[in-house]
Amino acid sequence: MNKPWALTRRAQYISVYRQGNTYVSNLIVMKVLPNKLNLGRYGFSVTKKVGKAVQRNRLKRMLREIMHIQLLKPGWDIVFIVRAGAVAVEYHQMEKTVVKLLNQARLLQ
Repeated sequence: MNKPWALTRRAQYISVYRQGNTYVSNLIVMKVLPNKLNLGRYGFSVTKKVGKAVQRNRLKRMLREIMHIQLLKPGWDIVFIVRAGAVAVEYHQMEKTVVKLLNQARLLQ
């Protein structure tokens, strides 16, 4: 499945980590970097420190759904780094956190 919205290569993640601006909350760290494309791309980093595979996959599905709903400005690469406290969070609290971070970065249309 070709997902044009997804960051898929390790090099893409590394460039966002090294050169991107950082926005922090208690649940998520968001890094953003302009990509000179006419679309916004995003990816998720959920390490084993967060929890077991079932919990990590649940968080990624939740974040993916939240991001599909958002109207983003094109031309940005975004990486969401999930913190361990996010495991116990409900969908609506995670959505509020993501929207707050996107507003701070001025990435919502």
